[in-house]
Amino acid sequence: MSKQVIDAVAMATQQGKMTFPQVVKRLLEVGVESYFVDFAAKQKTHYLADGTTHTVPMILEPGPIAAEFNGVELVAAIRGAQADTVRYPEFVQRSTAAGVIGYWAFLTGKRVSYFGRKGEEHVEEFPK
Repeated sequence: MSKQVIDAVAMATQQGKMTFPQVVKRLLEVGVESYFVDFAAKQKTHYLADGTTHTVPMILEPGPIAAEFNGVELVAAIRGAQADTVRYPEFVQRSTAAGVIGYWAFLTGKRVSYFGRKGEEHVEEFPK
């Protein structure tokens, strides 16, 4: 059951049909504590409270991952997503253009850690 929900949420997110708060709410309801998005491998791995994982392939083409990490551009993409002026397909394009190779969303910890190709990092707390 939870895998079906995770798959449905992943698809709706990649199609730009869900906001980040909606994604968080739905995934928490089925026991997802965190997930890791790997733009290079084009997949998202979900980590559940029972110790299991579930990986979903990305249907989006992330585009080239910039060699240099641009925190200003990343934060602009994050703020757009928070304001719901940027949905996930555009967020993916903007994030990879800003040099994000992957990110870890800690749903129970209410923060997201974004990573660059050289280990650069930006941590974003969930909005209050």
